[in-house]
Amino acid sequence: MPDDLQQYDNPLISRYASAEMSRLWSPDRKFRTWRRLWVALAEAQAELGLPIRAEQLSDLRAAADHVDFAAAARYEKRLRHDVMAHVHAYGDACPAARGVIHWGATSCYVTDNTDLLLIRESLGLVAVRLARVIDRLGRFAAEHRALACLGFTHFQPAQPTTVGKRACLWIYDLAEDLDEIERRIAKLKARGVKGTTGTQASFLELFDGDHARVRQLEELVSRKIGFEAAYPVTGQTYSRKVDAQVMAALSGVAQSAHKAATDLRLLQSMKEIEEPFEAEQIGSSAMAYKRNPMRAERICGLARFVVSLESSAAQTLAVQWLERTLDDSANRRLTLPQAFLATDALLILYQNIAAGLVVYPQVIARHLQAELPLMASENILMSAVAGGGDRQDLHERIRRHSLAAAAEVKQHGRANDLVERLKADPAFAAVDWSAALDPARFVGRAPEQVDEFLAEVVAPIRTRYSAQLAGDAELRV
Repeated sequence: MPDDLQQYDNPLISRYASAEMSRLWSPDRKFRTWRRLWVALAEAQAELGLPIRAEQLSDLRAAADHVDFAAAARYEKRLRHDVMAHVHAYGDACPAARGVIHWGATSCYVTDNTDLLLIRESLGLVAVRLARVIDRLGRFAAEHRALACLGFTHFQPAQPTTVGKRACLWIYDLAEDLDEIERRIAKLKARGVKGTTGTQASFLELFDGDHARVRQLEELVSRKIGFEAAYPVTGQTYSRKVDAQVMAALSGVAQSAHKAATDLRLLQSMKEIEEPFEAEQIGSSAMAYKRNPMRAERICGLARFVVSLESSAAQTLAVQWLERTLDDSANRRLTLPQAFLATDALLILYQNIAAGLVVYPQVIARHLQAELPLMASENILMSAVAGGGDRQDLHERIRRHSLAAAAEVKQHGRANDLVERLKADPAFAAVDWSAALDPARFVGRAPEQVDEFLAEVVAPIRTRYSAQLAGDAELRV
């Protein structure tokens, strides 16, 4: 048996998330980013007058992308400190620059700044995936803008809506999520170069008490690593409030996806709308006829996981003592990457479903017609009154006919025959039945709301992400 089959295999990596998101949170990406940060620090220190030679900088740059992971593992086993293990391994790769690696910095210079870079790039990928789902659902909403369907409140039949309008409800939640993700991206800053407790004391010492050059160092390093600014104050770490806000945004995405996926599971059970189902796909190992909504169900499972991780970030923020404690480290190594991986996975599923939804108009119409007579009773009453009938007498007739029709449905399992009963009653002879029972009369402005929503909310999103909307979501299983 292969060795890799004898160890736990994280399904987020092996089954669900994209290779792109997996690479973002890989050890290779993390540790090469650490080296990029050490290069940026040394470059900025040299530019501001510290004695770092050009050949040392050249050596640092040359070795930055060639991490000896075995050497780093040996050092960490001995030193019990991951950052110092990689400082030593980096020094071995460029011995002439060994003495200036990590000069004046604390471990959080590389760990926190790296996390912020990875978070920002991961949020960008989530934003693109959200825009793609919004785009696909927008196409679906436009196509079915006027297809009347039975509305539900409390999962009980209610006033009709349209299939397109219902899809807009799903899109709106995602548009709000995208707005929040974009806001989190815009607010992210570098941790910067703050030293061991955030006071920059070590860097002030390096620059002989020159506060201006310490400020310049932080500004320069922040720009070199791709941020416009650094957080104005930190302890040893940047505030874990940032993590809590990011995780809340991801949880919001998961909540929206869970809600829509649950709706789709209900609609598939009613045979009104189905998720894609491939030619050779098996729905059940025992019941060969089954077409289970497995993709929507998987979205729900992944979404619950993401939502549950939000509380870890909140609790981690709450228990950081004074300038920092280390109880955040193990938790963040698990929760941050996995929240992004699971969010990535559920959005891939969501895009796949949104692009391939199957609608059954005849089933939708049958369900609507079964309830429409009751919903149309007020319109029928008004039409009969307009034709010369007595309003109170007509109201009583409708009440009696409705009770009799309900008894047919509930006690005998027959179809709702209220319309047939009313048509047979001479008191309703003046009613225009085709007009009274036209589903389009009961959906209000739903089609127009779809048009307006797509123009006002979806179109700007499509414009912002126009270069990134192409591409299908590839399901790995």
